[in-house]
Amino acid sequence: MEPMSQARHHDYAFKKRKGWTKEEVLSECAKSGVRYINMQFVDIAGMPKAITIPVHKLEGAIDHNVWFDGSSIEGFARIHESDMYLKPDLDTFAVLPWTKDREDVIARIICDIYRPNGQPFEGDPRGVLKRQLEEARKLGYSLNTGPELEFFLFKKNGDVLKALPNDRAGYFDQTNDLAIEIRNDMSFALDQMGIEVEALHHEVAEGQHEIDFKYSDALTTADNAITFRLVLKAIAAKYDLHATFMAKPIAGINGSGMHVHQSLTSIETGVNAFYDGSAQNKYNLSPVALAYIAGQLEHAKGMNAILNPTINSYKRLVPGYEAPVYIAWAQTNRSALIRVPHISSSSAAAATRCELRNPDPMANPYLAFAVMLATGLDGIKKGLTPPAPVEEDIYEFTDEEAEERGITCLADSLAQSLSRLDKDEVVKEALGDHLYNAFCVSKKSEWDRYRMAVSDWEIKEYLDRY
Repeated sequence: MEPMSQARHHDYAFKKRKGWTKEEVLSECAKSGVRYINMQFVDIAGMPKAITIPVHKLEGAIDHNVWFDGSSIEGFARIHESDMYLKPDLDTFAVLPWTKDREDVIARIICDIYRPNGQPFEGDPRGVLKRQLEEARKLGYSLNTGPELEFFLFKKNGDVLKALPNDRAGYFDQTNDLAIEIRNDMSFALDQMGIEVEALHHEVAEGQHEIDFKYSDALTTADNAITFRLVLKAIAAKYDLHATFMAKPIAGINGSGMHVHQSLTSIETGVNAFYDGSAQNKYNLSPVALAYIAGQLEHAKGMNAILNPTINSYKRLVPGYEAPVYIAWAQTNRSALIRVPHISSSSAAAATRCELRNPDPMANPYLAFAVMLATGLDGIKKGLTPPAPVEEDIYEFTDEEAEERGITCLADSLAQSLSRLDKDEVVKEALGDHLYNAFCVSKKSEWDRYRMAVSDWEIKEYLDRY
């Protein structure tokens, strides 16, 4: 297949929009020559799954949903309660741009998962986020998020596991024409999927990149984050490359993060509830924003396993590689867990926000946003006050200095994170019993497999010596 940059004379004008009706979706399918529809959802790890139906079955699927066997999906259902159905969210309809030159053009619709009795499935990650958004609505707020997903491009050197970085450029470099072309094509495809790209650039590490897309309400942004990973992998494959969102694919250099910008909007007034121009702090943060930040700091250790959900995540969360491990907040200090970005006075009322810096792009965005919101709301409900901001470089602190300032660290392993999650009732309640238990079973199994595995490092370090 030709890279998209070489095929722009074709019709790629279609974009997602809100408010699709059934008739409009069916008409667009006919116009675009769609042959198949991926009825998409995610598992507890945030991996896209889909049931593909021919386009002539789409009207029935919209009217009567699509049934499937939930016991086949990790963490979903036991065999005797396996029947579930997918309810399509028509607002997420989009044609996959990289299929438009083929005979079998494919479209995508993201679905919610339901039990046979018509109740939302409590283990559906998208449904978990929806429940938390409803909790925010009861308090008069809606959540906006803007994640920044970093990723690496690797050459397919026979075996992806032994791949080499695609380039040797550095932060913001414009020296690698192929890397620039690939990022442009990825951005073009994202645009066709209705995701508005705001900036794209090379990241710090060799072969590492970032493409930022516009913030939106948390549900739309979580949908977009899943779509983002899907699109980038598909476009990379056209160049015989592999795009990975693994947190630390190469030892000794920076890993990939998913910093998440957050703000609350007042449903009653429509204004940014985080901004207060008369506030007695230099950040123009409202009491609501301060309490929200305090709640996330209070529950940072409980959220750790959700925001950094793999063994590999903790290879990134070490001092010295721009990954925040210290539970503190600040504005200019990028070693802190939460940062309040500098905002120009002209845009402060709309753009004031906080940025949580420890999540990585291996996290399930639905679950990540859900627990971030739940912990922030807990701070608001309890009227919590954050500690004083720490603008000094915490990496330079001694252990004694950090202890004097009350600064503690995130977990240094998945096992430790799971232990802390088990003690955090706010995070567990946000996930719900079903998903929490399924998540823990999956992650404890992952930890056990890791504990029993013998790594190449161990062989090199010990085999000859002992």
